[in-house]
Amino acid sequence: MANLKTAAVLAFERKLANSDGLMYAGNWDQQDKPEAWLPVQIKEKAVRGTISNRQKNAIKSDPAKLDQEVKKPNLQQVDVAALPFTADTLKLTFTLRVLGNLAEPSACDNSDYQAALASTIKGYIEQTGFTELAMRYATNLANGRFLWRNRVGAEEICVKVTAHHHTNSQHWQFDSQEFNLRQFDSNSAVQELADVIRMGLLGETYSFLTVEAFAKLGAGQEVFPSQELVMDGKKDKSKILYQVSDVAAMHSQKIGNAIRTIDTWYPQADEFGPISAEPFGSVTSRGSAYRQPKAKLDFYTLLDNWVLKGEVPALEQQHYVMAILIRGGVFGEKSE
Repeated sequence: MANLKTAAVLAFERKLANSDGLMYAGNWDQQDKPEAWLPVQIKEKAVRGTISNRQKNAIKSDPAKLDQEVKKPNLQQVDVAALPFTADTLKLTFTLRVLGNLAEPSACDNSDYQAALASTIKGYIEQTGFTELAMRYATNLANGRFLWRNRVGAEEICVKVTAHHHTNSQHWQFDSQEFNLRQFDSNSAVQELADVIRMGLLGETYSFLTVEAFAKLGAGQEVFPSQELVMDGKKDKSKILYQVSDVAAMHSQKIGNAIRTIDTWYPQADEFGPISAEPFGSVTSRGSAYRQPKAKLDFYTLLDNWVLKGEVPALEQQHYVMAILIRGGVFGEKSE
């Protein structure tokens, strides 16, 4: 135990493997008629906007210069996606596979460390059976968190989940507006769904889910697929939206991020609510990392103290460490 070191090569594959989300348009009262739903198309718009960003002091303080600057048109070519005027509801659909065998990394070059890590993970599983984590993942499916901006201001939101088993399938339907996004209050239907996810994480059954979310936004309303990151400087459009085979879509990473938004165990959780399970508790949209290594609540410090030194973290921090392993990633020790 004394000379145990973190493996230089250590990687885990993700255990919540979700697909991209495809977007369709239809009417709220036709949810059970798949043929009534048409793909949301991405279209281009070229607009002549105004210059409205903050200006440098030299321009601001000189009326003539400001006039000169603000008179220029702000020309933009952008992608947009909207429901047609014949449809009032967005349907977002994706699939989710839940994989087991968490105690086995996909790559590890140190057998002593691997054995210590495996016994740590197995101890957690024996103690908790993934009950808490599975309940939180299930709640994030039921509450439609993965709709992101598409759930804001929706008149009604309904999520339908189907679990496919070898011989039969189970169905659940949730009214997402009954859930508070800041809390994880589950009901009996959420618990049933959580059990399916839990059995998948334990590796005891094959867990494959189809998720369909319906958000009633109003005819002709704009919807929000994922935005593509333009890596090279040459871009003729200032906004490019993601599509799969001409269907507006959301990145699997964005949906995955919402499903694992379960961390309410970091220091400022009362103020900011749940954040996505990330090694440093990073939330890029706020430019903050809420689990700083100096506070000893980041993933690496907790994991090393637990596996290498036998210092068992508080139960809620154990949930957090396991949520990161379920997320997957490359966690090997960097040589200084």
